[in-house]
Parts: sequence; structure tokens; C-alpha cells
Amino acid sequence: MDKKKVLGISFGRKMMNTDVMIKTALMECEKAGCEVQFIRADDLDIKPCTGCISCVVGMTSGRGKGGCPIRDDFYIIDEALMECDAVIVGSPTYVLGPTGRFKSVCDRIGPSHDITFRKAAYEEGIAAGKDPELLPDPRSFKKRVGALLSVGGAMTKNWLAFMLPTMYEFTMSMGIDVVDMHEYHGAMAHEHVLGNEEQMDRMRKMGQNIAAAVLGDSEEERTKWRGEQDGVCPVCHCDMLTVSPDRESAECPVCGIRGEFRVENGKLMVSFSEEEQRRSRLHWDGKLEHSTEIKTRAVGPGQIPDLKARKAPYIGYAEK
Repeated sequence: MDKKKVLGISFGRKMMNTDVMIKTALMECEKAGCEVQFIRADDLDIKPCTGCISCVVGMTSGRGKGGCPIRDDFYIIDEALMECDAVIVGSPTYVLGPTGRFKSVCDRIGPSHDITFRKAAYEEGIAAGKDPELLPDPRSFKKRVGALLSVGGAMTKNWLAFMLPTMYEFTMSMGIDVVDMHEYHGAMAHEHVLGNEEQMDRMRKMGQNIAAAVLGDSEEERTKWRGEQDGVCPVCHCDMLTVSPDRESAECPVCGIRGEFRVENGKLMVSFSEEEQRRSRLHWDGKLEHSTEIKTRAVGPGQIPDLKARKAPYIGYAEK
């Protein structure tokens, strides 16, 4: 039987905390019998997404396979993701959130890799008798697990507030099941994570968790949450909430699902119904809800006959 493949992607500096922590987790996966690969994103030339939407238009029109017209090194990450069964992603904290390159990679994955778009395009193409080589990569539909790592120097955890919620952008489109995540704050108190055995142990545990998930013999074992904290949301396990304008409900900004809150013994408690949990954007139902919305509500060009004339006063305005 082929070995399970675990990919580690670091958005940190060479051989610094993020790099070493991910490699520590990969070493545990290798010990468990997995094949491992490590990529440092900053070694690659990855350009920002231009928003041309040719990836989605190509799939929804039946003329493309979700590819990106930008020619750079993104294909290296793309192929590694297609090959892997699990991915461990880590980033240092830059102003409360992940690095700019992390966001650029997420934007390039974005709708182009959304499994609901790709699966529909693939199935419709096969039904129409098209050459599979002209359709989205069938490896896109492989079930994968993931783990997220955020690293920050700040001694107070809230300076990493947007890290883990934002990092779900990496796994969301492809439907990767996150089974563990860890936040290392206070890194400035140590010269290097190699001098912080508690953090090194936690990364060994992350590697063991990923190996246990990817080698699990049932869907329950594969997707079981293995993180140290459950979080307030039962789907993404993050603690971030937004409150509705009417102050009557709360929403998980990662999953986009509504919860009811109450106070018990002085503690704020939030509950999410099974129905809401199923429509989390981390699950198929939630992604399908969004892709259907785009397919049925997005307006094409030519709806405003005099659009060119309307744009004229803005062309070059205040540009130097």
C-alpha cells in the first residue's frame, strides 16, 4: 500500500521558529510511516491573484479546469497539495494576522480549488464525454486532513487574534478537515523555539495527531478533533465571535454559522444547532450554498450599456 503523504508549508523565515516547528511535526509523521515533504513559501515566486476570475468562469462555462493564467511558482504548491493526504501550515504573525504571502497563496487557491466548483465541472465534463485531461484534476476530491500553526512574539495572546481564524482560508476551499491547531505566543521570550521544550513537545504531538488522523481506519478517526482546546465553535474550534446587529445572536466568522448565546453562572455560552453546523463553509453544504449563489446570482458583462462612458471621469483620476 502506498504511504500517506504529509506536506508541511512554512511562511516563516529560513530555519526560524515556524520552519523548525513544522519540521518537528513532519519528523513525527515520518516516524509513523508517512512520506513527508517541506516547502518554504518565501523561497517561491508567487504573485498576487489579479481577480480575473478566469479560473471560476472556465469551470462554470465548461471551457476550463480551474487553472490560473499567472505564470510563476504557484504550480509547485498546487502539485504538492494535489499529491498530499495531509498538510501542516504555519505562519508567523505580522500585525495580528498571517503574512502577506500567506494571503496571496490563499487567494490563488481560493475559488480555483473550491471542491464544489471542481466536482461539478468534472462530473458534467465526464457526462458530456470530454477528455479527462481537459477537466479539473480528480485528485482535488481526495479527502485530506490538516493542522494550523501560528507563531507570534507578543507576550499577550490577543496580539495573535486574527491568526488561526484567518489561516482557515488555506484549507477552506479544498475542504481539508482541520484536526489540530496550535498558537505559540510569547516567542520573544526565547532566543529560538529550540530552547522551548514545551513548544517542541506540542509540535511532536501535532505530528502524531496528523499521523493518527491520516492513518485512521474510519471516517470518524480521520476527522476527529485532536486539538488541545475545543474553542467556542464546535466546527472550527476557534474562539472568535461576531454579534448580530440586533444583539440577539452570535456568529462564527470562520464558519459563517449562527449561534444562540446565554449566560450561565457568569459565563457566556454559545450553542450552534446541528443544522447550522452542517452549513458551515468548512463543510460541503456550506460551500455548495456559496458556489450555487455565485452561479445563479452573479451578473455578467453587458448589463450597463453605457458603462464605458460612466467610467471615463475616473480613468487616471488623481493618479501620479
